Amino acid sequence: MMKGTAVICFLVMTGIAHPQSLNPATFVSLHASHDVPLETDPTSAFWKKASPIYIVGDNWGKAVPGYRTEVRSRWTKDSLYILFVCPYQKLNLKPNPSTTTETNQLWNWDVAEIFIGSDFQNILHYKEFEISPQGEWVDLDINLNRPHHEDGWTWNSGLQVAARIDPSAKIWYGAMRIPSSAIDPHALRLVLQL
Repeated sequence: MMKGTAVICFLVMTGIAHPQSLNPATFVSLHASHDVPLETDPTSAFWKKASPIYIVGDNWGKAVPGYRTEVRSRWTKDSLYILFVCPYQKLNLKPNPSTTTETNQLWNWDVAEIFIGSDFQNILHYKEFEISPQGEWVDLDINLNRPHHEDGWTWNSGLQVAARIDPSAKIWYGAMRIPSSAIDPHALRLVLQL
């Protein structure tokens, strides 16, 4: 493994992820020496160094031609960064979006999302992070064993997001910065070489 990388075992639930020359269950996040402002340009110095994985199918493994979503990741001691590059034909956007407050039930519109779990003996407890093309967001602490698990959306992880739509290319970009403190220390199975 390259110096300064982390192997993160988590699930990107928007389809089948195919990392380059890795086991399909492994997503490599490249270490960064310090936190940076969020940006959505995959060719920037920060994102260009991170090897992408590609989501090419739906939740059932069926290929979805024309919707090859690119996902990149970086990490620092304080943050986990995710970048989504999402092609589209037509966007399903929430009217009157709010980018200053969390949007409950954001999943009813187009989003990119990531689920991070730490207890593989209890997979019904996990964290969920979503971003819309308009920069709306929601973070959830889900525990399906609880009677009122829908209250998990009231959790505040400190998630930061940035998004933009390129209508001429029919691609939208979404970046997340998730504080490490919001993730259970066991959530990320890290193999570090520093």
